[in-house]
Amino acid sequence: MPKVEATPMQSLYIDHHNWLVGWLRRRLGNIDHAADIAQDTFVRVLLKPAIEVIEEPRAYLTVIAKGLVANAYRREALERAYLETLALLPEAQAPSLEYRAILLETLFEVDAMLDRLPPKARSTFLLSQLEGLTYAEIAEQLNISVRTVKRHMVLGFEQCLTFSLP
Repeated sequence: MPKVEATPMQSLYIDHHNWLVGWLRRRLGNIDHAADIAQDTFVRVLLKPAIEVIEEPRAYLTVIAKGLVANAYRREALERAYLETLALLPEAQAPSLEYRAILLETLFEVDAMLDRLPPKARSTFLLSQLEGLTYAEIAEQLNISVRTVKRHMVLGFEQCLTFSLP
């Protein structure tokens, strides 16, 4: 039986998977999280348009993995804040476990949607919608013009309009 040549993706995985898991384990301190993020990294590579040659495969994988780690930390912080808020509710008002899971997943989706905004636009939108600041107050706090606040708000609302829950 003739030997089958590995595809570039297979070679990338074979040559660098163990290294990436080790690199992530050293940063995360947890082999299971490291393995999960390494796997997600390769899934992201698979979903990207095919690249003929990756000049620096470890640097390429590291950039993707760092983004996934940042997303994981943000999700953990969001979940922690949500659970802390729930803990403050009287037991009679606390949502069911099923409803909590749905709300948490919705929070993750909204967070991902807002993450697609430029940082200043995201800050502007959150200050308006969560903090209730006026456009003038936002402009003063972020040291931008009211006109820029309005432009950022348009971006935020456009992002919300393109957002759809599963």
